[in-house]
Amino acid sequence: MANEDTKKKVVYSETIELDDLETENKALLETVDQLEEEKKLSDVHVRRMEEETVMLKELFNKTSSELSNLKKPSLLVADVITTDKDHKAVIKLPNGNKFYCNISNEISELFPGDSVLVEQKALNIVKRIDLGENQEVEKFVIMEKPKENWKDIGGLKEEIEEIKEVIELPLKKPELFKKVGIKPPKGVLLYGPPGTGKTLLAKAVAQSTNATFIEVVGSELVQKFIGEGAKLIKEIFNLARRKAPSIVFIDEIDALAAKRMETGTSGEREVNRTFMQLLAELDGFKCLDEVKIIGATNRIDILDHAMIRPGRLDRLIEVSLPDASGRLEVLKVHTKEMNLQKVKLKELSELMENFSGAEVRAVCTEAGYFAIRNDRDHVGQDDFLMAIDKVRMEEEEEDNGGFFG
Repeated sequence: MANEDTKKKVVYSETIELDDLETENKALLETVDQLEEEKKLSDVHVRRMEEETVMLKELFNKTSSELSNLKKPSLLVADVITTDKDHKAVIKLPNGNKFYCNISNEISELFPGDSVLVEQKALNIVKRIDLGENQEVEKFVIMEKPKENWKDIGGLKEEIEEIKEVIELPLKKPELFKKVGIKPPKGVLLYGPPGTGKTLLAKAVAQSTNATFIEVVGSELVQKFIGEGAKLIKEIFNLARRKAPSIVFIDEIDALAAKRMETGTSGEREVNRTFMQLLAELDGFKCLDEVKIIGATNRIDILDHAMIRPGRLDRLIEVSLPDASGRLEVLKVHTKEMNLQKVKLKELSELMENFSGAEVRAVCTEAGYFAIRNDRDHVGQDDFLMAIDKVRMEEEEEDNGGFFG
């Protein structure tokens, strides 16, 4: 009995030890699984930290590069006048000053007319740059065509037909002129009182053709430094030839092409140089077949006769004040989207004698304001009558004050 009890105790103790081992084994396995999960999370965290480290290094390098570039002194843009065999050149700065400078060994060759970058202090030429198309000239190009079309112009039927013949037809159907054997005029001059629709006609031409539209105001061509205005004229016409077919519209051309005087200030002489360059471009050897010029002025009396001689802007189109029927057409154009009630447009057009197209438009706007002030959503005859009186009164005040448009 004693032996059997001893054997049972031994077996029981062994069973207990096995159970303990299995329990410990399970605990160890769970610990291992937990450690593996923690290792995976640690690996993900490490990879994330490595990626962030790479991004921070790139950001640091980029910032350092930008900082070093910002610390570098700015360079001046200059034009090369001449070069010599000693690897030196005469350059011209934008202010007109000229300098004899060294050329960097990294630049193989330079030619007169090239644009270069020079140091501010020593003025050594460090790099040649290709400006290509002058961005200063590109700003005159109208990227989006004007919305105005021939239907938006009232009271100018004859003027529309004339400008179509001279500008639109040669660009759309040049073969007609080749068959007949004639050359169309290079351009037209629109003249007349302010507000009669000269600029509107030019915009309508641009909208009706697929030509590049280059719009310039005469005063913009008058530059501060000697030769800059003439250079700008040349670049504008070169741009027009490159983007042909094209239309060059020069508004307020009298600011540039006024009658020349024998004596004058240096500023007036610079205007004359710019004007001479414009005449040279119109008469020049380079063809202007696909380039049309439209000039506009309300002071034809001060315009130089050289501008309107045959071969230049020899087609003159007078855009005068509209008559009663013309004013009626303009009224219909500007009131087609207005909410009108019991308005007699014909009577109104007869009351607006000597009104320009711009003044007729001002009457429509003022009539709308009178309706708004009275808290109405429609415009009546009385609103137009009050608007006519107001616009006429403002015009008389300007005339008495000595203002000119």
